[in-house]
Amino acid sequence: MSVEIPKVTLNDGQTIPSIGLGTIDLMGNKGILQILDAVKAGYRLIDTSTNYDNEGIVGKAVQNSGIPRDELIISSKLPGKFHDFDGALKIIEEQLARTGLDYFDKYLIHWPNPDDGKYVEAWKALIQAQKLGLVKTIGVSNFLEHHLEKIIDETGVTPATNQIEIQPYFHNKENVAVNEKFGIVSEAWSPLGRDLNDAKEHPDLVEIGNKYNKTAPQVILRWLHQRDIVPIVRSGDPSHQKDNLAIFDFELTNDEMKTVFALDKGEDGRVEGQHPDEYHEYV
Repeated sequence: MSVEIPKVTLNDGQTIPSIGLGTIDLMGNKGILQILDAVKAGYRLIDTSTNYDNEGIVGKAVQNSGIPRDELIISSKLPGKFHDFDGALKIIEEQLARTGLDYFDKYLIHWPNPDDGKYVEAWKALIQAQKLGLVKTIGVSNFLEHHLEKIIDETGVTPATNQIEIQPYFHNKENVAVNEKFGIVSEAWSPLGRDLNDAKEHPDLVEIGNKYNKTAPQVILRWLHQRDIVPIVRSGDPSHQKDNLAIFDFELTNDEMKTVFALDKGEDGRVEGQHPDEYHEYV
């Protein structure tokens, strides 16, 4: 039996589930089965990217899921090398062809690549793609306040979502606050630390989880949910997929929320040191 996931309303009137499936490294026929397991468990928001090399697999899973297309939210991202206007529109069309889908429900600029200075042009392309019906909702990923201000000032269009790194050792509170200021929903990538840190085994989180008969990862996901942040959590394990959805039947106290906040390491807590003003995605 699948889980009923609460919905979040975006600033463009669209709605998305309050938790999504990340699909990085879910590839090949095994990846299809893993995504189908997730859909069976209740996931309806599925997040991919050209640079995950699995858009075709995601499309196959959608086609084989038996779920009506309008009940699934399929999200993909614009690669860094396609920030020019015409290139962006062409790659979106190519990505749709790979997935076998007629449209993306949600589409993001993956990284601002600020030294290239083309992210405004890329944003204009996403606006056009939305007008053409290629995508329903447009957003960004890894955008800081000055990136957001620039695209909003130059186009008058505010992203619906901003997918940023948020996990127990890097809370990214300033970026979350900026998103809130603009009415943008924050999504969290690698919310459990991407196996590059020990957040999933931290004793403080384990202790909190024991109180509710929950795991430390469930505590992390609940901490995000109570901050109105949409976690995009990657798992190919059916039991973990189900566990990650079992976060809506308990509530952390204010003191428990503070305990998680106390784990923050600031910039040193980033899983791979990918600062949006410095990191560039050139593929």
